[in-house]
Amino acid sequence: MNDEAPDEVFFREWARRGPGERRSVTRAREVAAALDVLGQGPPVLTVVGSKGKGTAATYASATLGAAGLRVCTVTSPGLRSNRERIRLDGEAVSEAELRSLAKRVEQAVEGLPEGRDGYLSPAGLFLLAGVLHARDAAADALVLEAGMGGRSDEVALFPADVVAITPVFGEHLGVLGDTPAEIAAEKAGVVAPGTTRAVLSAPQSGPVARALPAATEYATGTGLPPRLLPDGLTRPSAALGVTAASRLLDLRGLPRPSAERLDAVLSTVALPGRLSCHALPGTSTEVLADAAIDRTGVSAALTAAHARWDGIDHVLLCLPDHKDLEGAVAALAGLPVTYVRLPYDHLAFTRPLPAAWRVTGSESLTRESVAALGRRVLALGTVYFVGLVLDLADAPTGVTWTSRPASGSGA
Repeated sequence: MNDEAPDEVFFREWARRGPGERRSVTRAREVAAALDVLGQGPPVLTVVGSKGKGTAATYASATLGAAGLRVCTVTSPGLRSNRERIRLDGEAVSEAELRSLAKRVEQAVEGLPEGRDGYLSPAGLFLLAGVLHARDAAADALVLEAGMGGRSDEVALFPADVVAITPVFGEHLGVLGDTPAEIAAEKAGVVAPGTTRAVLSAPQSGPVARALPAATEYATGTGLPPRLLPDGLTRPSAALGVTAASRLLDLRGLPRPSAERLDAVLSTVALPGRLSCHALPGTSTEVLADAAIDRTGVSAALTAAHARWDGIDHVLLCLPDHKDLEGAVAALAGLPVTYVRLPYDHLAFTRPLPAAWRVTGSESLTRESVAALGRRVLALGTVYFVGLVLDLADAPTGVTWTSRPASGSGA
């Protein structure tokens, strides 16, 4: 690694991938074997789905933490830093810890046989680093978020005690499947006969529900006070996370946390970038940021903004071609919008836009340029974009929950 940033190790093969080259879960398994993280380990709760996976993983982890378990959580992507992909008891790994993990992953990759049948994906390598970190820290439980798929994702390398399925819809059509039902079947492919002991799902549409395993149970409520769960579209995923974690505790014969303890820990949960409001330092502007990627999500964010403010001065929107741009256009009709393009080769921004919209590149976003849009700015779109906005706001993203409520939080 020399003086390279630790992130480079995880993105190296992805950055050099050839046209049409796919990621290789087979090679990821070889790296996992070299790291000695396959086989017996702490119980695993795996989260798959199209939307709300990070929320479900966060609430599942916090519930397990409230029960006294040491919990390692691996999610994707990070917001302000790739350190946030790997957390221990809600706190992102340090730069030194990530560097150490990256060095060991790099050594394992260098030991692979010559030739390759696909590249090692960044999300997959971060997942392996997270599992390695869990082993180092003697974690009592692992909560893993799938990157995009299920059967075809690296999370399938680690048989789950419990699988939680968040809402599934037609994202990645033509990649994971040609219909939402086919996508659901691929994601549910992480369920391995004889290894998974419980499959829980948020409410799904009829076609998606029929594509899920017959033994799937639906999480429709937690009995928790509404104040302990987030508002908006993320609430079902949060409830799913709590229910899935409770089931894992039951399966392992471990006591659930008391109502008072669960209340104390869930009260510390922070979900930056999910209907979160942030003051822009040095300005009078407040930004409401949300990773909304379809018409329903944009509409929910508008409702939250109108509940908080008496008006919206401007909307920043970043939706690549594979997201629901048409739905966002319809929902944002009549509002001043600036469409933001990201400089990433794997994201296309080629679709036609309303003539009244401004268009800019993410490199032009500064605190000053955002503040010039008004005092009430709504920022919506892909997680990569929301992360940039949170960076401008210097939002705390390092801690998503704590089992020590009095200890505060950090960035």
